[in-house]
Amino acid sequence: MTKEDILRHIEKEDVEFIRLQFTDCFGNLKNFAVTPGQLERSLNNEYTFDGSAMFDDQIECDEMLYLHPDYDSFVILPWRPQHGKVGKFICDVCHEDGTPFEYSPRTILKNVLDRAAKEGYSFRVNPECEFFLFNTDDSGNPTTTVHEKAGYLDVGPLDFGENARRDLVLTLEEMGFEIESSHHEKAPAQHEIDFTAGEALDTADDIMTFKFAVRSIAKRFGLYATFMPKPRADLAGSGMHLSFSMYKDGVNLFDSEGGAVSDTAAAFMAGIIAHSEGICAITNPTVNSYKRIMADRGAIATVAWTSDNKKQPVRIRKKFGETKVELRFPDPSANPYLAIAACITAGLDGVKNSLKLCAEGKDTGKCLPTDLKGALRKFKKDSYICESLGEAFAAKYVELKEEEWNDYMLQVSDWEVARYLHKM
Repeated sequence: MTKEDILRHIEKEDVEFIRLQFTDCFGNLKNFAVTPGQLERSLNNEYTFDGSAMFDDQIECDEMLYLHPDYDSFVILPWRPQHGKVGKFICDVCHEDGTPFEYSPRTILKNVLDRAAKEGYSFRVNPECEFFLFNTDDSGNPTTTVHEKAGYLDVGPLDFGENARRDLVLTLEEMGFEIESSHHEKAPAQHEIDFTAGEALDTADDIMTFKFAVRSIAKRFGLYATFMPKPRADLAGSGMHLSFSMYKDGVNLFDSEGGAVSDTAAAFMAGIIAHSEGICAITNPTVNSYKRIMADRGAIATVAWTSDNKKQPVRIRKKFGETKVELRFPDPSANPYLAIAACITAGLDGVKNSLKLCAEGKDTGKCLPTDLKGALRKFKKDSYICESLGEAFAAKYVELKEEEWNDYMLQVSDWEVARYLHKM
């Protein structure tokens, strides 16, 4: 779309409020809101903000950064008023001279994809995002309380969230998503909505829009949507499975005849396995992420691959006739731009260096880290991944995440009090 297209569309649709959205280093959605009278300035990339916002205000940044709206990302939010509508753009974050901000996750993913494109490769990604719909208290604050007893693929009246999930699907479709399926997941109040594969950058954008929509629609039902990986110890954790297909000259290089694993798919999986311990700091970026991993030690924690339905971290599968490499260990707390960038980087290392894939189901000797501290240690040692994402970014990311770990270690949990207080 051109600037003129946008201006005409906004006038025709009676849009009176526009959100300029971007994502910080940790996957938090940020935005400015402007009226149509300021749209010309925003489309001319004149809106600035304090760079500290890119680091969730954890780091002082003296530079003012600029928002560059991606015109093709414009969409009207269906849950907002139909008279005086609200629309949104996804924006790139840039320096004053227009060059991309090197710490921006969207820029990092673009850089990875540009390097792949120079080799003739492109990627499509299919996400499967799980989330919980919890009750809120009388003040509207989120709880982890749920009154339903529904499980995997159950329907109403067992599934209390069925109506909210249906509205979510219809809203997403109105926004241009093509929804493959939706269903109740294993735990009470846990849900999954799957949308079709898209180009890697588009998919990362869509995951951010998806989360924004899910939280907004849930609120209308008096519910709180959370993408926290393990909000309750007694319930199954939420994952964000990512399925990749790799193309060259319009051909999916993961496809093969006779059920055999193609050489490219094998090398891609070998790359993922080789770097799995390091990229975990990106795909599973919170203290809470490892509560999910530790609760599933017999499945996703030991790094191996499979072609059947076993719950191993790496899986090759066909979906709607297309061969994909599915990664089951990422979780929905991950910044989708960074997670997709890290996984593609790892897989490409396998392809470029013809890494050999171990036998199916064989113990590779690699295990996913058991806590965030261990994941960061592995990430720092993986120079290939750090260099690909940007060494300055990697160093800053580790610094801030180590602070998060240290803050966690200063806390005294109810478990510790119950375990030790009466004994010591």
